[in-house]
Amino acid sequence: MALRQILEFPDPRLRKIASPVTVFDGNLENLIGDMFETMYEAKGIGLAATQINVHERLLVIDLSEEKDQPMVLINPKVSILEDELSEHDEGCLSVPGYYETVSRPRRIRVSAQEKTGQSFEMEAEGLLSTCIQHEIDHLDGKLFVDYISALKRQRIRQKLEKERKMSA
Repeated sequence: MALRQILEFPDPRLRKIASPVTVFDGNLENLIGDMFETMYEAKGIGLAATQINVHERLLVIDLSEEKDQPMVLINPKVSILEDELSEHDEGCLSVPGYYETVSRPRRIRVSAQEKTGQSFEMEAEGLLSTCIQHEIDHLDGKLFVDYISALKRQRIRQKLEKERKMSA
């Protein structure tokens, strides 16, 4: 396994729409291992392949404190189970250090594939629902900052660009 570089906003590669995964092999398994290692190292709870410049419909999640409940969702599709929204302060490994309140559907159903290609369905609510939707947004070229005002988004962009210039 290897750590991968996480792309940061406003990198245009974060806007690329991911393609479906069609090959389920050792390379995919290695990529999944790299994604978990990268996510855990960065202290995240979710990571989409797009964030490491791999444009395939793959995401990993682990909401557990002990980091012992890894979830892999390949080619995920979401259906909303109820109109009620829940709000969470969302952060993102691609927008480091920034958090904003985002409203998303509270309960969803996800159909996806495991790393073997086996299909499955699950229901999610609360933080898991939010996390899945956040990561699927990445696969669709969308970031959580797209849900906030253009002014706030521009301020975050300028601050991140300034921080990158100062650390270069």
